Amino acid sequence: MKILIADDSRVMRQIVVRTLRQAGFDDHTLVEAADGQQAFDMVNDEKPDLVISDWNMPHMTGIDVLRQLRAAGNQVKFGFVTSESTPEMKTAAEAAGAAFFIVKPFTAERFDEVFAPILG
Repeated sequence: MKILIADDSRVMRQIVVRTLRQAGFDDHTLVEAADGQQAFDMVNDEKPDLVISDWNMPHMTGIDVLRQLRAAGNQVKFGFVTSESTPEMKTAAEAAGAAFFIVKPFTAERFDEVFAPILG
């Protein structure tokens, strides 16, 4: 499977990659996007099976990426790993079709719990 990691922080993308590996998901192809527009474009170009996105990114927020993908008929599994978490954000994510909402800081155990049903 191919996983797209979208976060404007290179360090955070590296942490997500490391945590995925620690959780046992090191046999998947990982690609990275540095902002929301790049994430949107890469979903269409790279055809990932899963998108792990930050909420706040330049050029397009994570929620906007998800909404635009859904509006275009793209049903890729998509969710958030973000430092901000309000009830409104969680509600907006669910309404837009997000599969998960993970709050930073996170653990390999949390990734395993969330991604095992998605990635097998």
